[in-house]
Amino acid sequence: MGLNIFWFIPTHGESRYLGTSEGARQISVDYLKQVAQAADHLGYEGVLIPTGRSCEDPWVVAASLIPVTQRLKFLVAVRPGLHQPALAARMTATFDRLSGGRLLINLVTGGDRAELEGDGVFLDHAARYEQSAEFIRIWREILARSHSGESLDFEGKHLQVKGAKLLYPPLQRPHPPVYFGGSSEAAHELAAEQVETYLTWGEPPAEVAKKVADVRARAAQRGRTVKFGIRLHVIVRETEAQAWAAADALISKLDDDTVGQAQQAFARMDSEGQRRMAELHAGGKKRSRADLEISPNLWAGVGLVRSGAGTALVGDPQTVAARIREYADLGLDTFVLSGYPHLEEAYRFAELVFPLLPLSVRDKLAGQGRQAALGETVANVFVPRVAQG
Repeated sequence: MGLNIFWFIPTHGESRYLGTSEGARQISVDYLKQVAQAADHLGYEGVLIPTGRSCEDPWVVAASLIPVTQRLKFLVAVRPGLHQPALAARMTATFDRLSGGRLLINLVTGGDRAELEGDGVFLDHAARYEQSAEFIRIWREILARSHSGESLDFEGKHLQVKGAKLLYPPLQRPHPPVYFGGSSEAAHELAAEQVETYLTWGEPPAEVAKKVADVRARAAQRGRTVKFGIRLHVIVRETEAQAWAAADALISKLDDDTVGQAQQAFARMDSEGQRRMAELHAGGKKRSRADLEISPNLWAGVGLVRSGAGTALVGDPQTVAARIREYADLGLDTFVLSGYPHLEEAYRFAELVFPLLPLSVRDKLAGQGRQAALGETVANVFVPRVAQG
């Protein structure tokens, strides 16, 4: 099975160490361009651009990266309650046309009540998912009908439109694919009914298998099929010892006060996914490698201070590739990855792990399959042979 490997654009900040300004980098359009061009050059399928109060606006960032990339797809968020679905449909169609069909949509309901209220959203958890379901239904219908010139009337509990119409349709038919993640029952219902790809955060394989089975069964009851993916960090080095040393270094500057403040903020959220992430490290109480390795080579250290995806695959290339294949065997074909710092780690993962993954990924490596040198010419006579996975 061919895998779709995505990378990450770090619009909420970048550093060599979590929870400190030491080793931090200035986030600028030039730096984000470097990361995007690296991902494009190396053959990643696309990039996830995060959303939220702590991030630069994902649509503005993604638009700025269209002209400096060639094949890279952009997974960009729509936010029910912040966007109106008709406006989001218009933004979608415009971006899809201008990018040559390189847009993917990330439906984000949100789980931080304080942040949502600051943005003017005062719905509780259940109502937010009701609103999200109505939002994406309207969005899908407007885009689908744009290819035939039809308009849409819709009256729901939270949203309504009358005569909604899109004059310029997207390139992708009927619309760009929708990705979505959530761990609550309401999230699984929404995924089964409305989205193309369900994304989970990086939980142990047995827990991920339960999610996949549940969403798949709910979708089947509706006569639908859903694809599956996972959001993970990666720390890969040439040896296991080097990889675990890098994991230790990533959190080596953290102090108890920083971890405590972060965990207090996470505890106020009403996100089921965030609750499950916090359980993996006992709300910040687990700090040793033995405690944070919650499944073979799955490390929960990132979640000590980072909200959302809080786990990383740690190991040498062969081990990390094997763990990815374990998730793939559960039915996952999309892997949205990241590493600190994102520029260097994009290269490191592609160079060390891509050759060990299914052929459809390997062929996307820059230079493979074309008349281009891979490695420095030896003695001005010949180029190195391509390593076989």
